[in-house]
Amino acid sequence: MPKSFLGEFEQMVLLGILQRGDTAYGIDVRKEIEKSAGREVSRGAFYTTLDRMEAKGYVKWKTAAPVTGRGGMPQRLFRVTPAGKRALRASRKALLTLWRGLDEVLG
Repeated sequence: MPKSFLGEFEQMVLLGILQRGDTAYGIDVRKEIEKSAGREVSRGAFYTTLDRMEAKGYVKWKTAAPVTGRGGMPQRLFRVTPAGKRALRASRKALLTLWRGLDEVLG
């Protein structure tokens, strides 16, 4: 079990990458989070979070071939590592345990 749990936004980013599968480009992951969570995702917060999670070993990326419309710039294609999946499972388990028995209290 990790020493600390993932924050809400970190969870959203990892889940967004997993939702996109093999096509987890940054802009697509941001759009997935915005659509699913109904919240705006700033570019700076998103990439800062990705950099932090890469340093923790939760995500890796590779360079994809340049696409039209990016001025020949390559894109980063992200994937969640096994450590990232373990961190997600641990956070989910802790939250579900805390939620247990609170349906009546919360209505």
